[in-house]
Amino acid sequence: MNRILRQAMQDCDNYVIEMDYADAKGNRTHRVVSPIKFMGSYRFLGLCLCREQPRQFQLSRCKNIRLVPATDVMMPVPMGAGSCENN
Repeated sequence: MNRILRQAMQDCDNYVIEMDYADAKGNRTHRVVSPIKFMGSYRFLGLCLCREQPRQFQLSRCKNIRLVPATDVMMPVPMGAGSCENN
């Protein structure tokens, strides 16, 4: 997971990540994020492309993280069922 995040951070013009994220209440959303930096060993700061706002993500709540070419993502990412609607 950290390797994928690092790669997206180092090559932010070419890559973003997609992931499933669970909030503190356990609600799951699908996110498209441009990671910015690690905030200690258990979370990272990233630009949520659905909300077009920075958000902090706890690594333990991130699942199914995958690297995606930025050219495959249209901005802003539409908010649809299962995508960022809870936050």
